[in-house]
Amino acid sequence: MIGGRKLKKGIGIILLSLTLLLGACGGKEEIVISGKPWTEQFILPHILGQYIEAETDYKVKYKDGLGEIAIMTPAIEKGDIDLYVEYTGSGLKDVLKEESKAGESSESVLKRVRKGYEDKFKVTWLEPLGFENTYTLAFTKDKEYKATTYSELAAISEDEEMVFGAPHAFYERQGDGYEDMVKSYPFTFKETKSLDPNVMYEAVKNGDVDVIPAFTTDSRIQMFDLSTTEDDLGFFPKYDAVPVIRQETLKKFPKLEKVLGSLAGKITEEDMLKMNARVDLDKEKPEDVAKEFLLEKKLIEK
Repeated sequence: MIGGRKLKKGIGIILLSLTLLLGACGGKEEIVISGKPWTEQFILPHILGQYIEAETDYKVKYKDGLGEIAIMTPAIEKGDIDLYVEYTGSGLKDVLKEESKAGESSESVLKRVRKGYEDKFKVTWLEPLGFENTYTLAFTKDKEYKATTYSELAAISEDEEMVFGAPHAFYERQGDGYEDMVKSYPFTFKETKSLDPNVMYEAVKNGDVDVIPAFTTDSRIQMFDLSTTEDDLGFFPKYDAVPVIRQETLKKFPKLEKVLGSLAGKITEEDMLKMNARVDLDKEKPEDVAKEFLLEKKLIEK
């Protein structure tokens, strides 16, 4: 009987220890950070995640390159992910299906997407990281024509018999796609071509098309030495990069909002261009580039 009691006592201690251990592990839940499947969105999750781990005792898990906005939105709503970086114009037009106003300020667009996401998804937009990734109409510098704005490019488009190339989705977009763009600016393109986004830049470099809607922070603008133009009428909405996060996650990790708020305004367009180039051109790892950025800005210590 004594041996039986000792055995039961021993089993009880083991079970108690396992319970405490599992409880401790449960208390260290991970924050799942994700991104879209392209260079900038491979880097940004690691900037957020490494900074969170440096400033708190929270643990981070990454789901790199999960998908485009149609995948990211339900993923964050359902809780498959907690946090990622979205662009205000994309949230406004592609998700909330709201129209932007020509020349609308960054603050106004952010206010609208913040309210819309909180009401619809229980997800909030934090403070902008400091840079915008918007469209610029780009062409090779060996062209005879010179233009620095969309209006100037539109004015010479008919005489130059330009061929416009863009991803298929750009032609289907409502409000900020091809049809609305040529209504706002009097472009007269000889032809339009639908291109895979991954070959669009090479197509303009090789002369298969003359003009493409490039992204302002894409390192291939630098790689292929393209000329860029300014949206002088404010046709496109603001596309400010902002961390979006589940409200439930903010409650579960109370330090998180303040910590991420410390990154507000810290990344310039030039910073993002350089980081993208280091991954695309120099073949560095996104997580290493993210760490170097945080060290250079003195946001973390070695």
